[in-house]
Amino acid sequence: MSERDAGLVQRATDAVAKAIAPRKPRVAVVLGSGLGFLADQIEGAVRVPYAKIPGFPLPTVAGHAGELVAGTLEGVPIVAQSGRFHLYEGHDAWTAALPVRVFAALGVKTLVVTNAAGGIRRTFRPGTLMLIADHLNLMFRNPLAGPVEPGDERFPDMSDPYDTELRVLARRVASERKIALDEGVYCGLLGPSYETKAEIEMLKRFGADAVGMSTVPEVVAARARGMKVVGISTITNVAAGLGGGQALAHKEVLETAERVKHQLGDLIRGIVAKL
Repeated sequence: MSERDAGLVQRATDAVAKAIAPRKPRVAVVLGSGLGFLADQIEGAVRVPYAKIPGFPLPTVAGHAGELVAGTLEGVPIVAQSGRFHLYEGHDAWTAALPVRVFAALGVKTLVVTNAAGGIRRTFRPGTLMLIADHLNLMFRNPLAGPVEPGDERFPDMSDPYDTELRVLARRVASERKIALDEGVYCGLLGPSYETKAEIEMLKRFGADAVGMSTVPEVVAARARGMKVVGISTITNVAAGLGGGQALAHKEVLETAERVKHQLGDLIRGIVAKL
């Protein structure tokens, strides 16, 4: 961590707490590409632009708004991160995880992460929702590297990063609401280029079911803060070499996210309502 980061978590937390007062969120939701619609469903919403939060850079990717939205969802105090920070934008892992550390400092105990991902499992098709059971960190970056940030655990246990009880809850909600929900392993890569066919074959052998360019730093930081995590990937495209030669494009990611947003929103609302 560089000298400029000293005390940054606390300054960002103070700024957010003041902006959303007297709201005290218990749950945080990180919204992936094209999934910002859920922020519009938050009741009594207060929006805090990233420009007003110390250390929060502005997103540069289509489908990421660049604001925190605090209010209630299904009667539960919540804060949503509409627009995340990706390593491929030039940010380090510490910056990518900064919002999660702020959420923890605000008193959030449960983190819901969403993302858009490429499907590696042969049965996955665009529009599939995948509950994340585990992840592979092939970004080769870790937000805990460097001096220990106050409040972080130095060596957090990552044997169950996506809470078992929350996964059971998610599957129950999906069943009750008749939402098809698969489960699998997410692999995080640095990006921003999509994977080669050879890389996808490698990831299949590693045990990955889906691949993306986010989420892992946030989950690692959340576990270091003792937060429980549940994650859902929207499979927005078939990974390289599995789609019959179709070229990959971010436009497809956004279009698929738009198509399944109501199912995903319903699933997240159901999970939050039972927390």
